[in-house]
Amino acid sequence: MSDLSPRDALARPLRDLRLSLIEACNFRCPYCMPADRIADDHGLDAASRLSFDEIETLVRGFAKLGVRKLRLTGGEPLLRKRLPELVARLAAIDGIEDLALTTNGSLLAAHAQALRDAGLRRITVSLDTLDAEAFRAMSGGRGELRDVLAGIEAAQAAGFAPIKLNCVVQRGVNGAGIETLAEFAREHGHVLRFIEYMDVGTCNGWLRERVLPSAELRDRIAARWPLRALDANYRGEVAERYAYEDGRGEVGFVSSVTAPFCGDCHRARVSADGQMYTCLFAGQGHDLRGVLAQGDDALARHVAGLWSKRADRYSEIRSEAGASRKHVEMYLVGG
Repeated sequence: MSDLSPRDALARPLRDLRLSLIEACNFRCPYCMPADRIADDHGLDAASRLSFDEIETLVRGFAKLGVRKLRLTGGEPLLRKRLPELVARLAAIDGIEDLALTTNGSLLAAHAQALRDAGLRRITVSLDTLDAEAFRAMSGGRGELRDVLAGIEAAQAAGFAPIKLNCVVQRGVNGAGIETLAEFAREHGHVLRFIEYMDVGTCNGWLRERVLPSAELRDRIAARWPLRALDANYRGEVAERYAYEDGRGEVGFVSSVTAPFCGDCHRARVSADGQMYTCLFAGQGHDLRGVLAQGDDALARHVAGLWSKRADRYSEIRSEAGASRKHVEMYLVGG
């Protein structure tokens, strides 16, 4: 297999792909897909989505560029029908070494075993609080904490270990509950990631005052359970990782606002309708659907050309005059 290995304008390779399978979601989390801005039926029209054949061609093309990590996202990817069938096809692609999925977990109990059997290797569950009432509010009144916990338990029983839990922390919303989440993750052997509240998209009402800096979160966790820093698993890993000194697992912090990591970003995103975004904060995408019809080699050449022109580093310049505030919505590219 040829490896074109393109480098962008800042000499960053392309190694990771986040692929959205569906724009629809059964939650309406205010920081991503607020109910007052996004219609209930958003993303339910299947006509605009890439087909399984198109998705397979796309992933084969990205693999030829050196992509080794593939994460399936949404919307809520478990809403995509026949998902295990797609996972099996993607798991068989030469070059894809790490196949993962991010989900809100509400539908996971019914699908975890089939996904594992199909070749999915890792699962990340978004879990912002363990308070049932607060969870319902943070999901826009659509989610029940018990369903997500049942999904996590089913995934663990199916052999997914460790399961990663992502918590987006907002001051005055769920910041008071981080120790409870950490205790839960430690008890059950999960890896918890605290993510700073980011100005993704245009409809989440982001205010910098609601950002709880990772350094503050880390100090709070360390005051209860002493920590020691861990080396990154690979160059470009977005989380700063720490092990608990008592040996009870690890915790990580993603600090896009207070400690940007653009310099090592190796990630592209493709929306469910085939738009490629070279940054989570990109203002517009590049339509790949037309070139997909020409096969994976043509797709690889086209994407290599797009990547070579990439110069995104929004998180490093967000405070500078002229930094664009026009961003793709998070629910289109999976965060």
